[in-house]
Amino acid sequence: MRTGDFDAAWLPPAAFRAVGRRRTLLRAGDGPLVDTVHGEVADACGRFGGRVVRDGGGEDAELVLEVTGGPAGAGLGDEGFALARRGGTTTVTASGGRGLLYGLFHVMRLGEDAFRGERPREEHRPALAVRMLDHWDNVAVHPVMGQVERGYAGGSLFWADGRARGDLGRVRAYGRLLAACGVNAVAVNNVNVHETEAHLLTDRIGEVAAIADALRPYGIRTHLSVTFAAPMVLGSLPTADPLDAAVRAWWRGATARVYEAIGDFGGYVVKADSEGRPGPFAYGRSHADGANALAAALEPYGGTVHWRTFVYDHHQDWRDRSTDRARAAYDHFTPLDGEFAPNAVLQVKHGPMDFQVREPVSPLIGAMPRTRLAVEVQATQEYTGQQRHVCWLGPMWSEVLRFRPEGGSGPRVGELARGGLVAVSNAGDDPFWTGHPLAQANLYTFGRLAWDPRADPGAVLDEWIRLTFTPERSADPVRLTDGLHAVLDGSWATYEKYTAPLGVGFMVQPGHHYGPSVDGYEYSPWGTYHFADRDGVGVDRSTATGTGYAGQYAGPWAEVYGSPKTCPDELLLFFHHVPYGHVLHSGRTVIQHIYDTRFEGVVEVEEARRVWAGLADLVDPARHARVAERYEEQLRSAREWRDQVNSYFLRKSGVPDARGRTIH
Repeated sequence: MRTGDFDAAWLPPAAFRAVGRRRTLLRAGDGPLVDTVHGEVADACGRFGGRVVRDGGGEDAELVLEVTGGPAGAGLGDEGFALARRGGTTTVTASGGRGLLYGLFHVMRLGEDAFRGERPREEHRPALAVRMLDHWDNVAVHPVMGQVERGYAGGSLFWADGRARGDLGRVRAYGRLLAACGVNAVAVNNVNVHETEAHLLTDRIGEVAAIADALRPYGIRTHLSVTFAAPMVLGSLPTADPLDAAVRAWWRGATARVYEAIGDFGGYVVKADSEGRPGPFAYGRSHADGANALAAALEPYGGTVHWRTFVYDHHQDWRDRSTDRARAAYDHFTPLDGEFAPNAVLQVKHGPMDFQVREPVSPLIGAMPRTRLAVEVQATQEYTGQQRHVCWLGPMWSEVLRFRPEGGSGPRVGELARGGLVAVSNAGDDPFWTGHPLAQANLYTFGRLAWDPRADPGAVLDEWIRLTFTPERSADPVRLTDGLHAVLDGSWATYEKYTAPLGVGFMVQPGHHYGPSVDGYEYSPWGTYHFADRDGVGVDRSTATGTGYAGQYAGPWAEVYGSPKTCPDELLLFFHHVPYGHVLHSGRTVIQHIYDTRFEGVVEVEEARRVWAGLADLVDPARHARVAERYEEQLRSAREWRDQVNSYFLRKSGVPDARGRTIH
């Protein structure tokens, strides 16, 4: 694919119209990020008739972009900026090029509003220092997982034909999109590090350096997933024991060579002792021992190791109801609180299982006050429609980030994520970046919530719509905006309605995880998820009679989740095994809720498809056609989910639908 043969996403030329019409003074000195800001403004002015000058001669400027020290830049940090408007001039002030770049993109988001009236000085700083995407991309096409593991947007942006792409123009364009929504770090390869990818750390580091060069102009730091067994795989050592002196020396030497090639390298991402990956357990060592060995190698250069906590037994006996995958991360890691190096970050999935459409917030978040934690979400829609279904995840992520693990007025998840917010990327080499054009909203929303976890996701969606579709240029802006909200606002709830109910997960086809299979994983070594029988459904995770998982939460939540009387409906079957006739807080029985919501979900998809069809005259034809095609598949799949789930539970329970609808 040639550079330019892809969608502009939320940075179409029209998004820069307000900036490009102005007379701009750039008073910012030198540096690659300042050059990027100048290039962006100059390009916009070339399109829309404005003018940009550097340093002097801008007395009549309508927009001033300046890097300054002293009181004006104090307290803004490396990435913060201040915005003010007075006497007809809008001014963005930052302490460096990185903050200036974010300030420019903020003005772009405001559009004409940035140049109206008076605006007292307002300061903007990211709440989280690390806002990161993990790409599960393979250098060599894997025989089972393909080019991108759990990727639903084509091949890799970075790798093709077993090596880094020769033309990295699209990687630079990707860095531009990410900077415009606030992302500042990218891991460029799969956390499941195969032999080919292992060599990126050593003899193929030059390829990673080329990618880093393409991302750097937009303030994106490059990270690399590495195998814990690298000293054996790459260094011919007989062991990877993290306490072995030769192993630690090998990591120091390898890391020094990485920083020789990439001076601003971000650090390592590690999946260890998980789903067959090597780790410190093989040597009788703890995960703190393992993480600290790599942290020590990175520390002289300011690098960080992101150590994933996705560690559980994937060889379970489905007959054993005492083994609970949900407990695993908490059980493994909380005893190690305070033992991790300052530059070791535990990367915790937002829920205790695996990115299901509905999970409680992981109790590990908030349970390790002496350890830096990063919260991990999944933008690529592995269990939420695989970018063949519309499922905007902003409301889900916002619920997680606003959750208070201690209850009451305790800190929110977004405040506890001192190691940052991380998402599994949903982008690939598809012309629309994300396969489904509306899935771009998830990537944009992630970046904006990572910048400000307390942001209103609805307001973020408004930004994305305004930038991507520029409704003000449309023949009918109200119909376009209302239509986009109609198909996106409730799409997560709609997806939940026709798939797994009330907190149950993994009712998917094994392996590829697309489409319904109610018992697909129920008798597998990966875990057991719904325990449906003739009398009831759900997993008993109470402390009184179940696995005790509910007791991992702080007191207020342990009490709420511990009883079916107080457990929220949407999580009831995650925490409790109840009869089909159990009455929910909604007033419906569990079985009737299952029937009703399956039918409701299909109706809602039908309506969303109708609304989208009605926007054909307002949306670019290629984009409209791609979404329309995906809606046909979503509707087919939703009907399949409805029929299989309802039929399964009718046959299990023997309880008919109270409304007499056809259940096969």
